[in-house]
Amino acid sequence: MVSIRDIDRIMEGLRSLYSLRVFEDRDPYRVLIRTILSQRTRDENTDEATARLFSEYPTMEDVAYAPVEKLEQLVRKAGFYHVKARRIREVSRILLEEYGGRVPDDIDELLKLPGVGRKTANCVLVYAFNKPVVPVDTHVHRISNRIGLVNTRTPEETERVLMEVIPRKYWIELNDLMVQFGQDICRPVGPRHEECPIADECDYYKSLMDEREKT
Repeated sequence: MVSIRDIDRIMEGLRSLYSLRVFEDRDPYRVLIRTILSQRTRDENTDEATARLFSEYPTMEDVAYAPVEKLEQLVRKAGFYHVKARRIREVSRILLEEYGGRVPDDIDELLKLPGVGRKTANCVLVYAFNKPVVPVDTHVHRISNRIGLVNTRTPEETERVLMEVIPRKYWIELNDLMVQFGQDICRPVGPRHEECPIADECDYYKSLMDEREKT
């Protein structure tokens, strides 16, 4: 069982390496579109696709009525660009027609939008509205299980358990810190244990050390 002191040390370790980032100046619409584009792609590809899109079509109205072929060209770098181009145009039109051009700050309403699952909705709530929720992507799911914060099979289950064990004061920063940590040090393959500031709190690392001692 992870103690509050363990969690404090984990958060202190992550904070010692990374600063919280600000995406799209916290503009809710741009954060939403960026997060949709980020699905199943790397951050650098998301950055490029988002920048190209909004340099050509800076507003919700622009995206909503842009030719889909042009949107596909602009977001191509994000991958799955046929689907994503149609999705961001559809979302933009729904926001204009059903929400008065405003992105809702309620998870139930966000989940009604096409292509928006819990991770995307929670990212919008954190990165645009600064609301305390826990977005769980592949990094957060993997790291939380690897460290021993949770023992779960799905991101949805990980989200629920993390909100039970992690103090609310850490919820807003947890995703961003863990994503950076997962890209940099706690990688899926070849984690850099020698550079990890929280190795002493990590179940996975402790098990490796135990195995080494037995051999």
